[in-house]
Amino acid sequence: MSSSNAHHGELGAFLKARRTELSPAQVGLPDSAGRRRVMGLRREEVALLASISPDYYTRLEQGRRQASEPVLDTLARVLRLDDGERAYMLELSGRDAARPRRRATQKVQPQLRRLLDDMPTTPAVVLGRRTDILAWNPMAAALFTDFARFPEGKRNFVRLVFCEPAIRALYPDWDWVAQISLAQLRMEAARDPNDPRLAELVGELSLQDPDFRRWWGAHRVAVQGRGTKTLNHPVVGRLILDWSFLTCTDDPDQQLITLTAEPGTPSHDRLRILASHAAQADREERRS
Repeated sequence: MSSSNAHHGELGAFLKARRTELSPAQVGLPDSAGRRRVMGLRREEVALLASISPDYYTRLEQGRRQASEPVLDTLARVLRLDDGERAYMLELSGRDAARPRRRATQKVQPQLRRLLDDMPTTPAVVLGRRTDILAWNPMAAALFTDFARFPEGKRNFVRLVFCEPAIRALYPDWDWVAQISLAQLRMEAARDPNDPRLAELVGELSLQDPDFRRWWGAHRVAVQGRGTKTLNHPVVGRLILDWSFLTCTDDPDQQLITLTAEPGTPSHDRLRILASHAAQADREERRS
């Protein structure tokens, strides 16, 4: 399947998923009497609200027609898409897809590696395409898990969230964390729907985990640059951490993710305890 066809097919599935979540009442349409044969809005209702023909919209949803940007903007308004969903739709339509596709194995940029090494008390990781974990510092290993024990091809954040029991146990709100990480992964799929490693990851997790399969089918997307995580750590207890990312200018597909705690809070103190614990473990390992 060509990249263009893959994009159009995914765009149609995305539009369908979004319209099934809206009721006529939500968009100001009268709900016709009797039982509706489809969930959410009908294609004809979306076309009416977008001032396009039903045939045009049907072809668009079936992947047989390419929409102009004004039409996509109108559909974003009709389907009540947020900024991340709108960006995802434009990416799928090819309106924002001029960036060359790069499938070479990623290596962490040297400046990001130095930043990791210079943060002895701050957990930090470098994520690449598909949320692959390219590098981490000792504090990140102490907070999450020893990433080195996983083969390089299996060091992927979404895979670990769904498949690694120790990481699942860290999150009291695991369902929310898993769905957000999966929604961010879907943005990756929009950038390169023919990425074989991404297809392998999605296929593997779809077979292994019914939650992944259901949430992936919902076509949710998300773009987040910062947020807050709550973790129940087995050594230091409850942590409330703020996370943010820095995008590498030399390779925009690499991001440095840091987790910090507000000074004076119990979480800040517990991070210092964790840093001391990690340093002691490192010294013992070096002596052995």
